[in-house]
Amino acid sequence: MPDLRVMQDEPFSVSRVRIELLAGLTVALALVPEAVAFAFVAGVHPLVGLYAAFLVGLVTALIGGRPGMISGATGALAVVMVALVAQHGVEYLFATVVLMGIIQVTAGALRWGKFIRLVPHPVMLGFVNGLAIVIFLAQMGQFKVPGTMENTGHGMSGGEWLSGSALYMMLALVALTMAIIWLMPRITKIVPAPLAGIGIVAAIVILFGLDVPRVGDLASIQGGLPSFHNPFGEGLGLYGTPLAPLNWETFQIILPYAVILAAIGLIESLLTLNLVGEMTNNRGGASQECIAQGLANTLTGFFGGMGGCAMIGQSMINVKSGGRTRIAGITAALCLLIFILFAAPAIEQIPLAALVGVMFMVVIGTFAWNSLTIMTKVPLTDALVIILVTAVTVKYDLAIAVVVGVIVSALAYAWNNAKRIHAKTYTTPEGARVYQIDGPLFFGSAEGFGEIFDVAGDPDLVIVDFDQSRVVDQSALQAIEALAGKYQAAGKVLQLRHLSRDCHKLLAKAGHLMIDSDDDPDYMVAVDYDVRTGILGAH
Repeated sequence: MPDLRVMQDEPFSVSRVRIELLAGLTVALALVPEAVAFAFVAGVHPLVGLYAAFLVGLVTALIGGRPGMISGATGALAVVMVALVAQHGVEYLFATVVLMGIIQVTAGALRWGKFIRLVPHPVMLGFVNGLAIVIFLAQMGQFKVPGTMENTGHGMSGGEWLSGSALYMMLALVALTMAIIWLMPRITKIVPAPLAGIGIVAAIVILFGLDVPRVGDLASIQGGLPSFHNPFGEGLGLYGTPLAPLNWETFQIILPYAVILAAIGLIESLLTLNLVGEMTNNRGGASQECIAQGLANTLTGFFGGMGGCAMIGQSMINVKSGGRTRIAGITAALCLLIFILFAAPAIEQIPLAALVGVMFMVVIGTFAWNSLTIMTKVPLTDALVIILVTAVTVKYDLAIAVVVGVIVSALAYAWNNAKRIHAKTYTTPEGARVYQIDGPLFFGSAEGFGEIFDVAGDPDLVIVDFDQSRVVDQSALQAIEALAGKYQAAGKVLQLRHLSRDCHKLLAKAGHLMIDSDDDPDYMVAVDYDVRTGILGAH
């Protein structure tokens, strides 16, 4: 059953249902121009984007990992799809979306969603800031004269910018929408502020007959119910394009796109899931979200949709409007379908300026403004990661940005840990030199580990105490072996002491150390290993 809980301390009530329904309506209104625009970017019919927004939004609202999160057709996926559509046609896109969904379901079933925990906080900040900038830049197309942009096969490009009175009117309506959204919560919270902004500005435009760009200027959103359509086969499919033959050649064409789309979709969805969770103080299942996204995309591919993933902009609109449960997401999807079937003439009269104003407020609310101040207080590496992820998100796409950010953060972590290894030394009454290693021994610190020892100046017996260290990987084993070789060549004895149980296993697996089955994993009995004689002893 869908989880309709809001917050642990907030009861489910008629008032809550009203808030959820209005939040869903607000999201649906904002979804229309976004879905149409992303369809243009991908080079497909507007209904392909609208059907995707409806189907992906409905399925993820019902079974997704985070109530309150909104999914639909997104620009991050559209920019990858355009090359496939231009070269092979929209049927290959539908086939790719089906395979994309299967990959995502597999990732969820294998519980790979938990790996989103590896994304550091600076990467999250960069992701949020980059996406806020992307959302802002995406609205710039609404300031161009409708009908002047062309689809070049690489998305919509060109177009003449509004100028003179048309531009001033557009800017004035955008500013008015933003002002209403800012003031409305201070007056009343009965109606979500974004919905009030859209409604009031639309009423002004229609009442006074203002000549400004409207939703209908982008494309007609009138259509019927999405129907089952198998993209695999011979002959022509929807929109007069060839179907994708179910053979190995087709699989080779669509697999690379499906993998990229699945990765981008899951990364964006899981990061949005974490962001919404922080805002609503509500935890959700990452792997469950992967399965929901996969099922939604598989279904969408068989119903003539372009696929999708979580939408941070619409999710922010929903959260800011008070949406916290699955009701809001379900309402948004159903309202979108109602628009397509029955209310297209009315929705097409909504001025684009009102929707741009809503998205600008989303940008302001999404951008992590505190990151501008904390960058002077956090380590330099973290500040650089925030800037890097932001820039790569804007320049390329989210998946590349997150991967780059995680890699840079991991390398920085490895470097910092590599510098941590050092040793304290003392001489026992018997004349043995003891090195007490402090810090992890792994590929990054292996060289520094070797530089700690004075092979020529040490006595005949040297003890290496790993009580405050860990042997992590093969590079660490090689470093120990190299060190043992130096002492052996000098005719000296090297002993290893206080290796933890997992270190024992690692050394034993590599053939360096034989472990007694009675070795205690809890107390980690001190062990000496003479690398020259092969004698093992306990202390």
